[in-house]
Order: sequence, then structure tokens, then C-alpha cells
Amino acid sequence: MSKASEEAQKQLDRIVALGYPDVADMSAAAFRALARPLIRALEDSDLGTQILLVPTRELVSPESLIARTSINRMAGFTTMPPRDIASFLPQDGFEPPEGPFYLVVEPHTGTCYINREPDVAHKLIDSDERLPLTLEEGLAIATQHPEWLLEKNGFNLLGSRSADGRVPSIWMSQNAPRLGAVWPNSRHTWLGNAFCVSRRGVSLFH
Repeated sequence: MSKASEEAQKQLDRIVALGYPDVADMSAAAFRALARPLIRALEDSDLGTQILLVPTRELVSPESLIARTSINRMAGFTTMPPRDIASFLPQDGFEPPEGPFYLVVEPHTGTCYINREPDVAHKLIDSDERLPLTLEEGLAIATQHPEWLLEKNGFNLLGSRSADGRVPSIWMSQNAPRLGAVWPNSRHTWLGNAFCVSRRGVSLFH
């Protein structure tokens, strides 16, 4: 196995242990089988370990996922109702690749864009030829690397928006990961604007 396939397998094991198959309403074996083609495709890849394995919302709806994150045994939480969370949809150009799972390559919490209004940070990310992360991708960071919220910073997820223009955010609150939202013209000293270099579905490895 390559470093990338080993990393993706480790991340798959983690979300299975956290109960993602239950959220998807299927057995753990069936859930794992859906990720197998992508992990197999990574065996000849030189991507390395700087990847995130992300299940699409068609497989795992995002509403309950923050509660499956934790830091120092403090479970993640949100005060937003499920309908509100579901309203944060990927924006044009930031839709996930086809398939139940895909990869985010070189994810960052966006420390270099900290304390920037989302609309301003969006332009900066574009000019730096990077891609803003979506809600699902931010939840994947909080699930796979919750320590980043402590060691780096919380972050806005500019790849997703609700109909009223808000963008989702994840940060530390009450010693636990919290999912919330901010307005596009607001700035917060504790929030970066998360980004990645690329997204890759299984079809891009053939």
C-alpha cells in the first residue's frame, strides 16, 4: 500500500468506529465497500498523507456529524437546527467529485486568512489559486484532525453557503468543537478560512 492508501484506510477506520455506517443506514461492511475503489486507486498514487477522505452528503448527511467529533472526550455540538445545517450547500465550482467518497488534497485551516471577512478571504483564496473548503470537508477536518482546532485555529468554510448568505464555521467553544455560521461581511480573530489544493474522485485516478 502507498502512504496515501494507508492514510485513507486509517481515516475510513476512524469514521466507521464513530458510527458513520449507522448514519448512512447500512452495515459497516457495505460502508467500507463503497470506499474500496478509491482506496485501491490510491495504491499507485504519490499523494502522500496530506489528504482527507470525505463522504458525500448523499451517503452521510452532515446534520449529525459534529456530535461525532470530540477533543479530550468533549463531544462536538451545535445550536443550529438540522434543517439549518442541511441548508449549507456547496457553491458553484466547489461541488464534490462524483462517488460516495472523494479526497481533499492538502487541507488547511486557513491560518494565513485569519480575521478576514469571508467575502474578502474568498477573493484572496481565489487569487492564490486555492479552493475554499465546504461544510462536509470542514467536518472531515474536525473528525480526523480535531487537534487542529487547538493547535491552529477555527475556520470558515467558504465553499458552502445557505440561501441567506451565511457560511458555516467550526471553532472551539466550551472546550469542544462547535459548528456555527457567520455572515459574509463579518470578521473574527479566531477564525481562519479553510482551503485545499484540489479535490479528487476515483475517476481522476484512471
